[in-house]
Amino acid sequence: MQKKNIVDIAFDQRHIWHPYTSTITPLPCYPVTSANGVYLTLEDGTQLIDGMSSWWSAIHGYSHPKLTAAAKAQLDKMSHVMFGGITHQPAVELCKKLVAITPEGLDTVFLADSGSVAVEVALKMALQYWHAKGESRAKFLTLRHGYHGDTFAAMSVTDPDNSMHSLYKGFVPEHIFADSPQCGFWDEWNEDDISDFANKLAQHHQQIAAVILEPIVQGAGGMRLYHPTYLRRIRKLCDDYGVLLIADEIAVGFGRTGKLFACEHANISPDIMCVGKALTGGYMTLSATITHKKIADTICSGDAGCFMHGPTFMGNPLACAVANANLEILEQNLWQQQVSDIEKQLACELPAIAALKKVKQVRWLGAIGVVELHQPVNMAQIQQAFVNAGVWIRPFGRLIYIMPPYIITPTQLSCLTQAIYKILNA
Repeated sequence: MQKKNIVDIAFDQRHIWHPYTSTITPLPCYPVTSANGVYLTLEDGTQLIDGMSSWWSAIHGYSHPKLTAAAKAQLDKMSHVMFGGITHQPAVELCKKLVAITPEGLDTVFLADSGSVAVEVALKMALQYWHAKGESRAKFLTLRHGYHGDTFAAMSVTDPDNSMHSLYKGFVPEHIFADSPQCGFWDEWNEDDISDFANKLAQHHQQIAAVILEPIVQGAGGMRLYHPTYLRRIRKLCDDYGVLLIADEIAVGFGRTGKLFACEHANISPDIMCVGKALTGGYMTLSATITHKKIADTICSGDAGCFMHGPTFMGNPLACAVANANLEILEQNLWQQQVSDIEKQLACELPAIAALKKVKQVRWLGAIGVVELHQPVNMAQIQQAFVNAGVWIRPFGRLIYIMPPYIITPTQLSCLTQAIYKILNA
């Protein structure tokens, strides 16, 4: 009889450093042995409905037969080859798809490893672009309450005061931060909302290499949903002052907000776009930074003669093959109805949670539901309560949010919202 593998939780707690946790007082960890559809199965057999899509990436759920088949087929051919001086069909096919589905004009693709690296690449593109044009522009303009990743350049354009990266202030480069938008997605537009951004761009545009922002949804910086007109105004201002616009679509791309890309809510096209997370349907890490050929050609006309970046696992064939299968699933357009149904159900069920005393506000857009509390949660306590309720929801700070797989059923989604209501009410 084969011995059943048991996760050594004691070793995990002593020797493994999980994201955003203390080694002194580690948070509880729940051993997962398998995942299928919207369910995570724990070692003791408990099944949890996943409300997080594994940090917003597993949009089609787990163990999807098409994605699994693509991975297995590619493994039989090659799992990886260097991308320097070599190309392959999975990468070419993926880049064709990305050029076809991203906003107009984005036609040159740089494949990278992760979301943070995609942002690093975008920032370096902007710096090299202006260097090649003979201008020294070393500043970026971005928004407060924004989040762009955990590597140093990405941290430098993440809110320096209201984020997890505030302790690095003074070490990372200091950039220019405009007030974050106050008009919510569903609110009436107020033209005063853009005034601080407009003033800062007018004052500093000759120093600014690019504007970088998360379109429509500010994610890990507060799960804030803002008005599409704000994004339209930014595109116009960037055009007026000749400043590049970088759209960080890593968290919201591939249908999460109800549009394939969040920029489509404002009907704008950025100069550089970053995608990741859901690019492979949550199977493995892969990202891309996509720009205009005229920007790429300008970069390559500079002193370096090329773009100075090259990750070891750039264009990984295995990841590209799975990404192609993921985009083929999206091409069937089932996601549009799925996300629309999720949004309608959130609009019906979240207002009941808003009536609870602990709750400051609820908000939703597409397959995103947010419950903002007056006080931060006790992470260990509330996580255990959610597990006891049969759901996987991972809050942070004052925010309890869900971004479930698109395939979730109405009954399963209700389990998530009801768990939030019952636990906060208790």
